[in-house]
Amino acid sequence: MLKARESIRTLKGYHPPLGDREGLRLDFNENTVGCSPHVLDRLRTLTGEDIARYPVRDRVEPLVAGHLGVRPEELLLTNGTDEAIHLVCETYLEPGDEALIVVPTFAMFEIYVSATGARVISIPAGDDFAFPTETVISRITEMTRFIAVANPNNPTGAFVRISDLLRIAQAAPNAAVLIDEAYFEFCGETAISVWREVPNLFVSRTFSKAYGMAGLRIGVLMGDQQQMKMLRRTSSPYNLNSAALACLPDALAGREFVEGYVGDVTAGRRELELELAAWGIRYWPSRANFVLMYLGDNCKRFIREMRERGILVRDRSSDHGCQNCVRITLGSRDHNAQMLSALPQVFHDLGVRHQVAR
Repeated sequence: MLKARESIRTLKGYHPPLGDREGLRLDFNENTVGCSPHVLDRLRTLTGEDIARYPVRDRVEPLVAGHLGVRPEELLLTNGTDEAIHLVCETYLEPGDEALIVVPTFAMFEIYVSATGARVISIPAGDDFAFPTETVISRITEMTRFIAVANPNNPTGAFVRISDLLRIAQAAPNAAVLIDEAYFEFCGETAISVWREVPNLFVSRTFSKAYGMAGLRIGVLMGDQQQMKMLRRTSSPYNLNSAALACLPDALAGREFVEGYVGDVTAGRRELELELAAWGIRYWPSRANFVLMYLGDNCKRFIREMRERGILVRDRSSDHGCQNCVRITLGSRDHNAQMLSALPQVFHDLGVRHQVAR
């Protein structure tokens, strides 16, 4: 009888919760207004002949490299960040190797590592979800072949100093160190080009968040030129579809659109954190497009009350250390205002007392 590999048969799969899809979606860290109008205009110009041809990413990669300030040889376009993680795992991990992952974090790290037959070493985050740099370094052994860090992290919004990431990569020269910068635009600090000091470090980005193109599945993986040659051998030459490649130049040209949206998100993030503080709700300061907060016994009811008001938020209780925590995505100015106006009503109904005199 045909059997899948043991690592696949025992793999803990990831299935995004379906939940309600009607309402203001502040539950999946998506862009709440969508992509740039220029991207939509470009989509409308695609013809049957465009779709019939195999996509050629090599023509677009130099443009993306110039936009990000790296050399084309240091960059590979990927089918979202997910494929970037998958490629690094498939290129460098073998059964019996070890991978260090600080939890809670992006679920796909563990899934792609486990699929190779490598062993996941989960390291709990420190107090208030602080990144445990010294603990990570102390856990590096000769078996360590992969270290993954989401920066800023999901679901906590915590940020790791670039100098600490550099120390980790230097301490593990035989491991691929992947820094997932999916939320870079909302943070502004990057590890790009650090691989010129430590060639075992990689950086991934996505066009799903600030650019509002999650449905087109476009990501970027960057790293040392020699290492990227190995990753290209693992990658399919046709991993991105024609529509995604056609729209990417227009997305890059829409800088004002992205900057405006990021401005709305970061302003809304500040307002949300101030509102939570005023109600005495524990939250963790974020560098991403969301805020994680602790609601205790009110967690499930809060989610229901927000849903009844047409606002969807995400229960993160299944993540390590996040029991009774809810994550709220920020979006456009209008969407943030809609969410912020609902919060006092919901907190009042839950019996939460306002802590600051208005």
